[in-house]
Amino acid sequence: MALIAEAPAPCWLCARALGARVQWHHTVPKTKGGRTTVPVHPICHRTIHTNFTNAQLARMAGDRNRLLEHGEIARFVAWIGDKPPDFHAPTRSAGRSR
Repeated sequence: MALIAEAPAPCWLCARALGARVQWHHTVPKTKGGRTTVPVHPICHRTIHTNFTNAQLARMAGDRNRLLEHGEIARFVAWIGDKPPDFHAPTRSAGRSR
C-alpha cells in the first residue's frame, strides 16, 4: 500500500500554495487570548498587520471573510493571486483602518 503525502494547506489569507517561507498567524492575537494559528505567506502576514490593530483582529474573532471584506485586503488578495508562492514585495504602510 502506497502512502499518499497530504498536500500542505494553502495560505489562510490568499489561498495560494505556500512556498519555502511560511509564517504562523494568530487569528486572534495572543495578547487578546488567541491560541489558534494558521499558515500564511510572509507578505500576507505583513499585510494583515499593516491594515489592522490587534484590537480590530480580536473583534473579528478569526473570521477570514471579515478580513476579505476590507477594501485594502480585497485589493491585495486580487493583486497577489497570480504571483508565485515565494513572491516578495514591500508592504505598503498605508494607515490602518479605523
